[in-house]
Amino acid sequence: MANPTTWRARRTNFLHRVHARRAGRLPAATAFVSAPEPRTIGNVARGRQLIAGNFLFSGFLVESTEVSIWDVGTEDPAVTAEIHGCTWLDDLAAIGNDKARLRAQTWVGEWIDRYGRGTGPGWTPDLTGRRLIRWINHGFFLFRGQEKAATQRLYRSLARQTVFLSKRWRTASPGLPRFEALAGMVYASLSLEGMDTYVQPAVEALAKDCETRIDAGGGIATRNPEELLHILGLLNWTVLALNDTGNRVPTQILAAVARVAPVLRALRHGDGGLARFHGGGRGPEGRLDEALAGSGVKDLPGPGPQMGFIRLNSGRSSLVVDAAAPPAGPVSANAHASTLGFELTSGRRPLIVNCGSGIRFGAEWRRASRATPSHSTLGIEGVSSSELVTGLNLLAKTPDQVLCNASQSDDVRKLELSHDGYRPSHGLTHARVLELSLDGRSLDGEDLLTTLSSEDEKQFGSVHDQPPLPGVPYAIRFHLHPDVTASLDMAGTAVSMVLKSGETWVFRHDGIAEMTLAPSVYLEIGRLKPRTSQQVVLSGRAMAYATRIRWSLAKSQNTPDVVRDLVQADLADQID
Repeated sequence: MANPTTWRARRTNFLHRVHARRAGRLPAATAFVSAPEPRTIGNVARGRQLIAGNFLFSGFLVESTEVSIWDVGTEDPAVTAEIHGCTWLDDLAAIGNDKARLRAQTWVGEWIDRYGRGTGPGWTPDLTGRRLIRWINHGFFLFRGQEKAATQRLYRSLARQTVFLSKRWRTASPGLPRFEALAGMVYASLSLEGMDTYVQPAVEALAKDCETRIDAGGGIATRNPEELLHILGLLNWTVLALNDTGNRVPTQILAAVARVAPVLRALRHGDGGLARFHGGGRGPEGRLDEALAGSGVKDLPGPGPQMGFIRLNSGRSSLVVDAAAPPAGPVSANAHASTLGFELTSGRRPLIVNCGSGIRFGAEWRRASRATPSHSTLGIEGVSSSELVTGLNLLAKTPDQVLCNASQSDDVRKLELSHDGYRPSHGLTHARVLELSLDGRSLDGEDLLTTLSSEDEKQFGSVHDQPPLPGVPYAIRFHLHPDVTASLDMAGTAVSMVLKSGETWVFRHDGIAEMTLAPSVYLEIGRLKPRTSQQVVLSGRAMAYATRIRWSLAKSQNTPDVVRDLVQADLADQID
C-alpha cells in the first residue's frame, strides 16, 4: 500500500473521491439479474463476537455494545482496510439469524450514510472490489425485511461502486489488490441490472493480469501463499459468474487457475492449512479446500520447487521449505528473511512452524516476525539473511544465490540447499541438508556455515576477532506449534515433543552446539495477542572456515488409534 503522506498518494486518493462522487450521477441499478448465492465462508465465532460488541480487527480490540463498527477509531490502515472491506459480513451471515441480519443491515446502511457519496478511506479499488463481492454475495441477507426505500438505496450504492471501479481499477497495485478490484467489477457488472456494459473491459483486464501477474509456474511475485489462495478464490468466483450468465471465460483465466491450483497443493500441510511464509497465514478454515475443489483442477504439483518452495511428503509427514530468495523491491512489503526455513506437520498436527506474520499486532511485532530468528532456520546473531530497510518496510540485500537439489534413495527423500545471504557481512554461506525417511517417521538435518573463497576467508577473519568473544555467533531455531508440549530429556541431551494426539517426537543433536528450550510465539489472525509457545535452539560460535551441526527428529510414539487426529477449533479461545 502506498504511503498516504506522499504527494502521489494524496493525489490518487483525491481522484478516488472525485470519481466516487461523479459515479453517483449515472443511472442506478434497480435489481439483481439473478438471485445471488453466498460464495464466501464466514466464521461463526467471529460473528458472535461482533454481535456481542467485541470488535477485533488486525489485533486491535474494542469492546462495546454501544459502538458502531464505523466508530472503531484507529490510525492503523490495516484495521481500516479490514473494516471497510466488509469481510465481516461473511461472519454475520454465517450465523444467519435475525439479530445478525439486523446488525449487518444497520452497519451497511451506516456506511452508505457516512461514506456512500465518496468520502472516507474505503474508496480504493481493492477495498471497493472486496466490499462489492460481499454485499452482493449476501444481497438477500441484507434485503430481507427491508423497506423499498432501503433496498433502492442499497442498489444505488452498488451501482455507484461498480461505476467507480470502472474508472479507477487501473490505479490498484499489481497483484492481489488489482485482482480484487477487477474480480469485484466483473462480479458486480454481471449481477446488477444495467451494469453489463462494464463486463467486457473488466474481463479483458483480468485476463491480461492472469497472463502477466501469475508466472508460468503458477506463482506470484510476493511469494505469499495466502495471497495466492485469495487470488484463486477470486478467479474461481469469476469463472462461475461468467458461466452462470452464459459468458465466455477467457482461456487466460482458465489457464491461470490450472497453474495456481497445483502450487497451492504443494503448499498445503496435512492439517489443511497453508505453509506460513512471507506474510501469509494458514488461510481461513476450509478456504483452501474450497478453492481447490472449486477450481476443478486435479493436477498434482511437479517435483521441483513451487513458487520457490519445495515440499517433501512421506508417510504422515509433510515438510515445506523456503528454497528461494525472498521478494525484493516494491513487492517485498510483507516479505520475510526466511530463506531455508521449514515447517513440518505430522498428520493433522503442526510440529515445527515459523512464528508467522506480526502485521496484525503492530509495527514492532511486524518487524520482528520478518527477521530470520522468527523462522525455523539458522541465523547469525545481529543480522538476517535479508536486510529490512528501515522506514520503507522493504527487503534489500537478499541472497544472490539460493541453490536447491532434491533426490531420493531407497530410504530417504533428500534436499540439499544453500544460500549466500551472509557472505557480504561474514563471508559465510549457509548450507542445509534435510533427509525425510520414506515412512515419514524421522527427519535428519545438517546445517553448515562455510567460506567458499579466499575473499570469504578474509571477510570471515575480519569479523572473527571482533570483541567481546572470538568467532561468529549463530543459532539454529526450531519453533514449535503452541499445541506441542516440549521438555528436556535424557539429562538435557534431547527434547521430547508431545502432540495433543499423544504422538511423541524426540529431537537430538551431535553436541557441537549448545541446546536450550526457549520461549517463542505463534502469530495468527483472529487473536488479540500472540500465543506463547516454545523453540528448540542450537547455539554456538563458528570458529573455523567450516562449522557443521547435525540434528535429528524422530517419532518415538505413534498417535493412539483411539484418538481422532483432527484439529478442533476452540471457539472460546479465539480472542485470548
